[in-house]
Amino acid sequence: MSKRKLKILVADDDQGVLGVLAIMLDIKGYQVSTALKGEEVLNIKNDLPDLILLDIYMSGVHGDEVCKQLKKQYLTKHIPVILISTCNDIEAIARDAGADDFISKPFKMNSFLLKVAHYATGRGHGRSLDNDSDLRRAV
Repeated sequence: MSKRKLKILVADDDQGVLGVLAIMLDIKGYQVSTALKGEEVLNIKNDLPDLILLDIYMSGVHGDEVCKQLKKQYLTKHIPVILISTCNDIEAIARDAGADDFISKPFKMNSFLLKVAHYATGRGHGRSLDNDSDLRRAV
C-alpha cells in the first residue's frame, strides 16, 4: 500500500517563482497545486492541502489577508500557512495575519524544504522555527 503524498498549495503571482517552487516540491515527493491569485486560495473547498505557502504581495487579495480569512474559516483554520516575502517586516506581518510561520526571500532552498517538511507533516502546528538549527532538529 502506498503512502499518501502530502499536498501543498503554493500561491504567488510571479509565475517564475511559482514554477521553481512547484518543481522543487514535486521532486521532494509532494503533491503540488498552484495559484496565481489570493482569490483562488480562498475558494478551496475540496481536497484541502496539508500546507499553504502564500506570497504576501500578490495582485488582488494579498497573502496576509488570505491568511487571515483562512484562519477564520472552519474548513481551513487548521491548515498551516507560511507567508513568503521580500519585505523587511515579514515577521510582524505574518504574526498579525495569524500565519504559522514565514520565509524571507531570498532563501536557501534547503532551509525552505526543511521548513515545508516540518509544517506539512503536522509537526510544526502552532510552533514557528527561528533558524536553520531549529529546522534541522525539527525534522
